[in-house]
Amino acid sequence: MKKILITGSSSYIGTSFEKWLRNYPGKYSIDSISLRNDLWKKQDFSKYDVVLHMAGIAHVSSDPKMEEMYYKVNRDLTIETAKKSKVEGVKQFIFMSSMIVYGDSTVEKRVIDNNTVPTPSNFYGNSKLQAEKGIKTLESDNFKIAIIRPPMIYGKGSKGNFPKLAKAAQKLPIFPDIDNQRSMLYIDNLCEFIRFMIDNKESGLFFPQNREYVKTSEMVKLIADVHGKKIILTKLFNPILKVIGFKSELINKVFGNFSYDQSMSLYKENYQIGDLRKTIELTEK
Repeated sequence: MKKILITGSSSYIGTSFEKWLRNYPGKYSIDSISLRNDLWKKQDFSKYDVVLHMAGIAHVSSDPKMEEMYYKVNRDLTIETAKKSKVEGVKQFIFMSSMIVYGDSTVEKRVIDNNTVPTPSNFYGNSKLQAEKGIKTLESDNFKIAIIRPPMIYGKGSKGNFPKLAKAAQKLPIFPDIDNQRSMLYIDNLCEFIRFMIDNKESGLFFPQNREYVKTSEMVKLIADVHGKKIILTKLFNPILKVIGFKSELINKVFGNFSYDQSMSLYKENYQIGDLRKTIELTEK
């Protein structure tokens, strides 16, 4: 039985992963701890095979007053947790980084491949990248480090931009039809991917995503369909959005382009267990 410790007891991915492993009774044992105070430093890590590090600040903020906190939590705390894991004999450390290390979405089509160099555009992305660099120096034959850079994650109970789009899909009669391309990742697909990381004792950089790219307007229409709502997609607003709208951070997040080359996300086992329509239905129902 694999013994797993999840840091970040209230994290969306962590709690979802714990639920997912109930599909495999008897194979895994999971505990979770909060790193919000120093009590975790007294926790015995030696009894765990894997530490799944989920603790961190998950949202993007442009408030300069938050910069120090981002580095303290996302970088320094990650490195400190990895060091403790290694010293106490944990065999594998899995760090949930982010696609945001490559910067922001763009007006023009943008596909990240294996040659793309990370260029964070804010201290959230840079704090994640600095954490990656810090923990990689700890890797050894007896201490494997797997770093996952997922795109936008969605699923039942998810936070961030997806639930906002879901609400818009149920209320708006029309929605802009802009041709964009985004990588996304359904939470159960991610959970199955993490399970394979653990089973196969993986180390390295990983880029899981759904099998299909997402066009925002088509996804919104799909959400509306699931709720029995009608929404009309229109290109009427496209000139305005393209000229003025992409200067807005919000508009860029919704309609910008940000995707991984699909070849980066291939794995020897199938973790992409749900297609877009099925996963939207599971999320919204």
